Amino acid sequence: QNNAKVAVLGASGGIGQPLSLLLKNSPLVSRLSLYDIAHTPGVAADLSHIETRANVKGFLGPEQLPECLKGCDVVVIPAGVPRKPGMTRDDLFTTNASIVATLTSACAKHCPEAMICIISNPVNSTIPITSEVFKKHGVYNPNRIFGVTTLDIVRANTFVAELKGLDPARVSVPVIGGHAGKTIIPLISQCTPKVDFPQDQLEKLTGRIQEAGTEVVKAKAGAGSATLSMAYAGARFVFSVVDAMNGKEGVIECAFVRSEATESPYFSTPLLLGKNGIEKNLGIGKISPFEEKMIAEAMAELKASIKKGEEFAKNFK
Repeated sequence: QNNAKVAVLGASGGIGQPLSLLLKNSPLVSRLSLYDIAHTPGVAADLSHIETRANVKGFLGPEQLPECLKGCDVVVIPAGVPRKPGMTRDDLFTTNASIVATLTSACAKHCPEAMICIISNPVNSTIPITSEVFKKHGVYNPNRIFGVTTLDIVRANTFVAELKGLDPARVSVPVIGGHAGKTIIPLISQCTPKVDFPQDQLEKLTGRIQEAGTEVVKAKAGAGSATLSMAYAGARFVFSVVDAMNGKEGVIECAFVRSEATESPYFSTPLLLGKNGIEKNLGIGKISPFEEKMIAEAMAELKASIKKGEEFAKNFK
């Protein structure tokens, strides 16, 4: 039954518009609710002319948010400000933390059962914020809250394919950890098909995957961050979630979630998705000494970002 009702919060933005286009183009989506604080009626009117069956509605401003969320199965949140050159994802914290706390609070009230997919950076902090907000409302289910890190996987697949002359659509690299700088840990040793790189090339490739977002921020020279590739990755993740909800078996995606896989309370690993969100956390698996070292080196930053998010949520009114 391809009848998913999907809401995009931040639908008028750089990621929101192309993401909404990709969702509108999918036979899996029957209703598309678009929310933002500006321009949504126009974006919705524009998309509604596309000859696919998803029914599109635009919602504008906080007073229309409850209506937007009612009955939604999946909520995707790309809302927030993008990075500018010289900024880290953490520099977005103050603005985006408030936006995510406000939006997820509305989700907890109006669609507590929905799958919540957070794109807004810094993901390493916005996922803990979302969890704490859902706890406050007494509707927390860790199997339904996801930090979308799919773009790291998409980039890893692309860069490995380029180096090895492979078809990127056939390359699959798990990327674990978090979604910022050195917390992004590509498991090249687990790549399918199997690939080998000399250590210096492996280090360079890993560095490029970790800093790929900055590559785009620099290239756009102040005009934003990754929007088109992020929209593609966000849509890929949503389609996987919906496929799994529809009963498709063997759907696996990495995402930043509540986790027992390491000493960090949140961590991204491959997840088997099912009707109710995370069916099984597949863990880290067998890794190389180089990858083990990266995990150890990411821990302090990861835990600090998580704590920062939790502290923020506790004091958020």
